[in-house]
Amino acid sequence: MHYGAMIVGGSFAGLSAAMQIARARRSVCVVDSGTPGNRFAAASHGFFGQDGAPPLSMIAQARERLLAYPNVTFVAATALAAAKNSSSGFLVTLDKAEQLSTAKMVLAFGVHDELPDIPGLRARWGASVLHCPYCHGYEFGGQRLGVLYWMPLSAHQAQLIADWGPTTLFLNGDETLEDSERARLQARSIAIESGHVIVLEGAALQLESVRLDGDRLAPIDALYLAPRTHMRSPLAGQLGCASDDGRRSCVTWNSLRLASLIWVLCIFTEGWTPAMRMMTKRVKARSSCFIRMTTSWSWWPIPLPPARA
Repeated sequence: MHYGAMIVGGSFAGLSAAMQIARARRSVCVVDSGTPGNRFAAASHGFFGQDGAPPLSMIAQARERLLAYPNVTFVAATALAAAKNSSSGFLVTLDKAEQLSTAKMVLAFGVHDELPDIPGLRARWGASVLHCPYCHGYEFGGQRLGVLYWMPLSAHQAQLIADWGPTTLFLNGDETLEDSERARLQARSIAIESGHVIVLEGAALQLESVRLDGDRLAPIDALYLAPRTHMRSPLAGQLGCASDDGRRSCVTWNSLRLASLIWVLCIFTEGWTPAMRMMTKRVKARSSCFIRMTTSWSWWPIPLPPARA
């Protein structure tokens, strides 16, 4: 079947896009694997009207609202490959050995978080090992906080986290911290621990301490880190979109956030720098207006499909 638009990824960004395209009277297909990146968090915070709501419940509610539009189709699958089709736009191959065609594509599949290989860390990701204080910091306010040094921006992250409580920067054996940065940390009363992190300890998903080399324990209630990110799908590269292989791990786009390949729109905002990730949910909500404009502009040469009965 041929669609006016296909959205790969059915989480906050993808569903926001689908709503605007549906209201523009275009046929839209949302291809989603059912594994959103926010599934690790028990609650979403700071989102207008939804503070404290479970992300999966928010997604389910949005899908229910979209099903009120007869021009919206959901396909539970993983998009494995995509290629330009000179006659109709793009041809997308699914893991079900099925192929779908579309005039336009919106890539909203998100990114994969690369985490340090430290025992006890991955299991607590989204619970007591966190990346965004604006999303999860309030619940740990005034408690013992830590930041794992994993990239140069980690020192800046520690200065930010200090607004939420007493903070320790765990260098994990890294020796590259500059004296000027160390002075800024000390000015913010941030403790600096130079030892190697051996394991995170605590009951279930709670974090109680960081075990360091020399069998030393550092009591802690939450640990923040800025994960390295990678695109969760190879589709952008397959379509020929120019990419940024730096820490943002994102495709490059112009001032309209259109990818270098015409009629491909990328809105997986999780790929921004760690300093910008705090605003991801708010950006996704505002992106709906942007979707409305860009899809309308890019569709001008293409006539509307016949109205459905």
